[in-house]
Amino acid sequence: MITCFIRYEIDPFKKEKFADYARAWGQAIPRCGADLIGYFGPHEGSATTAYGLYNIDSLAAYEAYRARLAEDPLGRENYEFARRERFILKEDRIFLKNMSLPHGAFVKP
Repeated sequence: MITCFIRYEIDPFKKEKFADYARAWGQAIPRCGADLIGYFGPHEGSATTAYGLYNIDSLAAYEAYRARLAEDPLGRENYEFARRERFILKEDRIFLKNMSLPHGAFVKP
């Protein structure tokens, strides 16, 4: 299992547009095969930083998921919405592997 961690730089005057974008992914991402952790937008502090996180089985599964997302009507609409409204100024994507133990697990040294 890997986690896709997306860092967005958004237009601070278009936070509500990013919120609409995030809500749409809340429907499309799980439908297309990834385990959505969530989309997180500015609340206090930086008005320009937002994140999206989801789990997927592997990079191969990610490629298949991205193809399904591109064909999904809501996915296509959301990509077009972001392109048209230009509220995303920058997007960085990294894939991470959870290195910690499950919560509450304890291993003696």
